[in-house]
Amino acid sequence: MTAPRPRWALCRARDESAALRMYCFPHSGGSPGEYMRWSDRLPGTEVWGVQLPGRGSRLAEPPFTDMADLVEAVVAGLDFAGPYVLFGHSLGALVAFETAHALRERGLPGPRALLLSGSAAPHVLRPFPSLSDLEGEELVAAVEKVYGPVPPEIHQDAELRDMLLDGLRADLRIVGRYTHRERPALNVPITVFAGSGDDETPGELAAWQACTTAAHEVRMFSGDHFYFRENPDAFFTSLTAALAESAALNESAAPAEPAARDLPGTDPLAAAPSVP
Repeated sequence: MTAPRPRWALCRARDESAALRMYCFPHSGGSPGEYMRWSDRLPGTEVWGVQLPGRGSRLAEPPFTDMADLVEAVVAGLDFAGPYVLFGHSLGALVAFETAHALRERGLPGPRALLLSGSAAPHVLRPFPSLSDLEGEELVAAVEKVYGPVPPEIHQDAELRDMLLDGLRADLRIVGRYTHRERPALNVPITVFAGSGDDETPGELAAWQACTTAAHEVRMFSGDHFYFRENPDAFFTSLTAALAESAALNESAAPAEPAARDLPGTDPLAAAPSVP
């Protein structure tokens, strides 16, 4: 498979023999580094972390605060080389969903599946607490109240905290301003992953079914918002099975692979601690 542009997508270990590529959209304030490391648990899948402006190696770039602007930039800046699937957690689930719509609207090759985690369906989202105007430790405390503890480095290093919080604050503005737009449903299988102790109700997770005319499934795990950190073995077993199902889809139904433009890159800050 050809490689996407390094500015937008980062890969820990290239695998030219992989049957499938997975692009991962991080949670609010998150780094792609955590998702790139999943390649150790997902043989046969080439894992790419989507690197957004305002974090990691793109820390000097201003982050996006609007979903439509972000998705427009993602589609313009990233060549989705196939066959591939999109994975997104929390905010990343909404970005992956909107990206799939944008690719279809532009007549570009789409994903074989959407693997969406830790988010209610877009048309049933509840109002998100307004946290984006908070600063420093006040924002950290509010985030911990909603999502649980952040890495201790965030409390110990004020400079690191402030750098990471700029991206988080921008992401929270995206969530706060996001409005679902009615469009024809996608024809892409959707698998939803969630923690049994997270805030989403079974109905809010099942509502993703209205977003596709293809197969839909909800897979629950013990744990909270970051259930995949709490219960990794069960999660990776399930994710591996979902990826195998996507790889086995009829090749004749799969979109053609777009041309590559650049070589892959690495992210020196991919392992930086992330906050929800």
